[in-house]
Amino acid sequence: MRLEEIEVTIDPSGKVAIRVQGVEGMGCVDLTADLEKALGGEIESRELTAEAYSQTHAQEELRRVQQRGR
Repeated sequence: MRLEEIEVTIDPSGKVAIRVQGVEGMGCVDLTADLEKALGGEIESRELTAEAYSQTHAQEELRRVQQRGR
C-alpha cells in the first residue's frame, strides 16, 4: 500500500498551497475538498501531477472536477 501524503504550506502572506502525493487519479481532489472548504473554499489555481493522470478514467474525472469548480 502506498503512503498517501498531504502537505500544506502557508507562506508569510497567508497564501496556502496543498500538495498531495501517493494518490493516483483524481482522488487527490476529493481527498482535499474538505480541507479546501475549511480554508475558505477559494481556489486560485490547481496544478495536477502525473499521478492525477495515471488512472484510466482521469479525463472524465477531470471534467467532473472542472465543472464542479465553476
